[in-house]
Amino acid sequence: MNWPKLAFDWNHARALAAVADLGSLSAAGKALGLTQPTVGRQIAALEQELGLVLVERTGRTLVLTETGRQLVEAARSMAEAGLRLSLVASGQAQAVAGPVSISASDMFAHYLLPPVLRHLHAIAPGLEIELICSNEISDLKRREADIAVRHVRPEGGDLIGRLLRHTDAHLYAARSFLDQAGRPETAADLTGQPFVAFGNKAEMIRYLKMFGIQAAERDLRFSSASGTAAWEAVRHGFGYGFMAVDFIPFAPEVEVVLPGEISISFPVWLVTHRELHTSPRIRLVFDVLAKALSAQPELR
Repeated sequence: MNWPKLAFDWNHARALAAVADLGSLSAAGKALGLTQPTVGRQIAALEQELGLVLVERTGRTLVLTETGRQLVEAARSMAEAGLRLSLVASGQAQAVAGPVSISASDMFAHYLLPPVLRHLHAIAPGLEIELICSNEISDLKRREADIAVRHVRPEGGDLIGRLLRHTDAHLYAARSFLDQAGRPETAADLTGQPFVAFGNKAEMIRYLKMFGIQAAERDLRFSSASGTAAWEAVRHGFGYGFMAVDFIPFAPEVEVVLPGEISISFPVWLVTHRELHTSPRIRLVFDVLAKALSAQPELR
């Protein structure tokens, strides 16, 4: 193998092949998870790396040159080799076996994790997944779980955390409830209205006051330490409640209330113990969870 000749970036060749197959920069960008300008820059970079003209640009249209068409055929062969490599890697994952415990809030455990865990079982059927539904922070140092989905940064040098993204929470209510009670025009209109509390009542009142809503404990008509129970109460018309946007696609019967005035942003972290991150089965589960939960709700 003449390794010095392989000096170009494969991602740049992949961009060219994707444009040739899909017909446009925008379609290639969507398939590759990139923006249209990024795909264009990658093709330009490939031309510079190889010292060749691969495409002719007419406005927004790209037309392959004869050299470009020949290069695309070679790039397709490289893509097929890459797919074979992925299949070999997946086959190796079949040998990954043993128990892995995951701690997550009941909302994540109920709505977002089942399809991810089904995928994990498909690529590594020897895994034995235990899902710990808890709205408390599991102590990974004491091995209460191997991996945790959290909304706070991990503390301590023994823990490895990856910030996946930030998400938002808004105030919601059932459409049937709003049809009867009316839709508020300002946050002040919510004073004295019924609310559903998830967890600590005092914290719920503090959040409401932060947005100019004067609420007392008597206004919290329903409360539960269970996020799924509190959310079901909102969906069934008990009153207003906070919820992350991740779970709204599963609740078509609710409406967001004053999103321009009432919004909370918080992080999504994936955490494991440093020692466990060297375990093949923990690493596999961690990486699959990270990829799946990094996606924004509308892209998942």
